[in-house]
Amino acid sequence: MSTTGRYTITAALPYTNGPIHIGHLAGVYIPADIYSRFLRMTGNDVAFICGSDEHGAAIPMRARKEGVSPQVIIDKYHTIIKKSFEDFGILFDNYSRTSAPIHHETASEFFKKLYDDGKFIEETSEQLYDPEADQFLADRFVVGTCPKCGHEEAYGDQCENCGSSLNATDLINPKSTISGAQPILKQTKHWFLPLDQYESFLREWVLDGHKKDWKTNVYGQIKSWVDDGLRPRAVTRDLDWGIPVPVAGAEGKVLYVWFDAPIGYISSTKEWAEREGKDWKPYWKDKNTKLVHFIGKDNIVFHCIIFPSMLKAEGSYILPENVPANEFLNLEGNKLSTSKNWAVWLHEYLDEFPDQQDVLRYALTANAPETKDNDFTWKDFQARNNNELVAIFGNFINRVVVLTNKYYGGVVPSPGTFSEVDEQTLAELKAYPAVIASSIERYRFREASQELLNVARLGNKYLADEEPWKLIKTDEERTKTIMYVALQIASALAIVSEPFLPFTSGKLKSILSFSKLDQQTTWNEIATKEVLLPAGHQIEKGELLFSKIEDTEIQKQLDKLEATKKANEAENKVVEPQKDTATFDDFTKLDIRVGTIIEAEKMPKAKKLLVLKVDTGINTRTIVSGIAEHFSPEEIVGKKVTVLVNLSPRALRGVESEGMILMTETPEGKLVFLNPDEDGVNPGAVIS
Repeated sequence: MSTTGRYTITAALPYTNGPIHIGHLAGVYIPADIYSRFLRMTGNDVAFICGSDEHGAAIPMRARKEGVSPQVIIDKYHTIIKKSFEDFGILFDNYSRTSAPIHHETASEFFKKLYDDGKFIEETSEQLYDPEADQFLADRFVVGTCPKCGHEEAYGDQCENCGSSLNATDLINPKSTISGAQPILKQTKHWFLPLDQYESFLREWVLDGHKKDWKTNVYGQIKSWVDDGLRPRAVTRDLDWGIPVPVAGAEGKVLYVWFDAPIGYISSTKEWAEREGKDWKPYWKDKNTKLVHFIGKDNIVFHCIIFPSMLKAEGSYILPENVPANEFLNLEGNKLSTSKNWAVWLHEYLDEFPDQQDVLRYALTANAPETKDNDFTWKDFQARNNNELVAIFGNFINRVVVLTNKYYGGVVPSPGTFSEVDEQTLAELKAYPAVIASSIERYRFREASQELLNVARLGNKYLADEEPWKLIKTDEERTKTIMYVALQIASALAIVSEPFLPFTSGKLKSILSFSKLDQQTTWNEIATKEVLLPAGHQIEKGELLFSKIEDTEIQKQLDKLEATKKANEAENKVVEPQKDTATFDDFTKLDIRVGTIIEAEKMPKAKKLLVLKVDTGINTRTIVSGIAEHFSPEEIVGKKVTVLVNLSPRALRGVESEGMILMTETPEGKLVFLNPDEDGVNPGAVIS
């Protein structure tokens, strides 16, 4: 395990333009929290830093949509996001916000230092400008076709389909999201960070220095960017929301959010240090400090190329030791989307599953998108809870606590002579902290979560093999030893589960009365300490750590997603444009009459087709209609319908169709008849 040291751990600053969902937790915040908790528990000096990113172009866009000021938006979502993190046990040492005065001051000083040192280049260039809104269009205020993958809804800073980082002027057929107008090009002056000047530094530092110890998805994206050739990148933009550029001649310009946001890690550390009476500088400027960024794959370029180049340009900061970026998490087979409400929102999850934060933490960790995009499904969530947390972890603890209270009034019994099985079990137990630690230190949190579960499996197997509930009748002394060993396993579980399941760990420590122990056992001491829970120690009555999740609870979540899917389809339904103008003579050629369906059956080997016999008042004719996915044959027999009777006959799968049933479609995609089903309207009645 790691020797003690100083760590600065950062988690990507979330945009305050919406709440937090499971994709954010799985990709960034749970792994960062597990890592930080583990480091604290193993005696390291840790600063776990985050905060709200409140200057992105998405903020004023959301404000414009809701008809409020940007300040209203950031205050609303900063509060929701911060509470969600607290509710799920994400234990930041400081959670700040980029609208805070200390951040404005820190970001301005950082820019001014680079400006004074001549690290920027100044350029006047043509930028996209909305002539109707009378303003320049920064990143998210422009959409168009991605020049790399052809996605038609790419933003001016990034294509969310292929992940490419873009400039607004790269887009094909750009359009203003403010007015919908076609933007024009207009000259404006900006300052740029010449990334091309840092190529040799990046090759030496990352491509040569971290080829073996950084994740392949991270390394690969960095290499692709560097090999493609780095270009100067603007650090300022024309916008009225953000940190004003602190130099003369920059009126109406703010710091670009990609430059401003990562400096938020530094300003948040300053805020924390000031509150705690510490010096912030060692956490960012001491070469013995290890800096680790936890991010999603869409932030790799910013944290592995741009921010390190900024730090290198400034000259006094350390560089990241590692950037263990995760891939994306999907939901029931589809990409998570804030705009489409295709997500599991954390604040809503707690309404549906109160006090079950650890279940979601565990499910997301066990299925984390560490090396590829993964899919969250409610069925897998249920299985992880019922088959693993309840059946393995919870079952072991419940049996140990219940039997200890039943046999000994909750007092830890004194062991007798340890058998070979006891010694072997305790030896295995002592090895687990190092095994779990190894997985965590290599950022393999999925693997670590399963090793944690193996500790509970060890306990379950031990009890199942030794059967104290049977032995109590014939060998009380042996039973005492068995229960003593089982309680040592339970105690170790209470400790090593804390990074993964902090709420469960707290409950278990309370059940085992850890607060009454003279000395708390640390993570590292599990391997060396002979006794974790001493004989004579009084524990509490048991309570269930986890509850079974029923099928009805899962179906409720699936129904909610299905409703969201239908609502999105209805909203995105394109209204067919008007067809070419028809003359009155064209219309009079159509013979549309009321008919009655008198027979209906499915077309063999055809999923969509029904073969109908329709009384048109003229005659009874066969009509083949593609409505089998919407109606059963039985439910439409006897129904009056609108029929185009003078349509040219057409053979469909060997059946001649002599007309067309006229129908329309609801916004949800369901077909409905144009219904002439009124009293007194008989087959053959002409519709005119």
